[in-house]
Amino acid sequence: MDTIINVTSNELQNLLVNLQRGEISLAAVVEQVLPEVMPPTAQTAAAQVDLDRVRRCGYPEVVFAPGKTGAAIVDIFRTLLAHGQRCLTTRVSPEQARELLAEFPQAIHNAVARTVRVEPESNGDPPRGRVAVLTAGTSDLPVAEEAAETARWMGCTVDLIVDVGVAGPQRLPAQRHRFENADAIVVVAGMEGALPSVVGGHVACPVIAVPTSVGYGASFGGVAPLLGMLNSCAANVTVVNIDAGFKGGFVAGLIARRCWPR
Repeated sequence: MDTIINVTSNELQNLLVNLQRGEISLAAVVEQVLPEVMPPTAQTAAAQVDLDRVRRCGYPEVVFAPGKTGAAIVDIFRTLLAHGQRCLTTRVSPEQARELLAEFPQAIHNAVARTVRVEPESNGDPPRGRVAVLTAGTSDLPVAEEAAETARWMGCTVDLIVDVGVAGPQRLPAQRHRFENADAIVVVAGMEGALPSVVGGHVACPVIAVPTSVGYGASFGGVAPLLGMLNSCAANVTVVNIDAGFKGGFVAGLIARRCWPR
């Protein structure tokens, strides 16, 4: 179906004249014209895909896989790719991943993170921003991998540092050279959730703490590390929800990318 453009020729001419005079920015012109030439929403059989999210928020819509069929995710990915947008789905099942890989052979599937991502063919944006992802223990790795895959999808360089929790205090200083110059750090920890505070005392960048549901009964499925992280005495530590690797990675990616503008 042809797109109906509601901007009149006079309005477009005035925009371009103002741009030429320096009275309006190119970004402002794009913001006014783009919604007219690209529909903000595309309908698939199972979803309304938010195509305007890149303009509003800087990144495309991300697909949360639970509750969706593999075919529904395939349709959403096709729609995003048709509009030149990169694709990411989180919490995919093995069955959903197989359907996506059959349809998109170029897709990157991280089985530990339970993510699948696909880049459009036209994407030539070089990596910008440095994100470090640290785990307290190996049991925290699935959530940490989700954070890492999210930051990679956003176009950041990611260093994943595993098993440096406070039970072995010598391990973190030995890895400090890998995270001290990061633009943002994601720290994933369960049990008592102490690691983000320790990391925060070593660096001058934001630390996004992700509590996990790893631990014995008194950790209350991640509530204990969540409360510990919220009460951190390190001023650069902020906290996202329990097991929310995607959210931690996304916030870190936003921070890191803004440190290295085009």
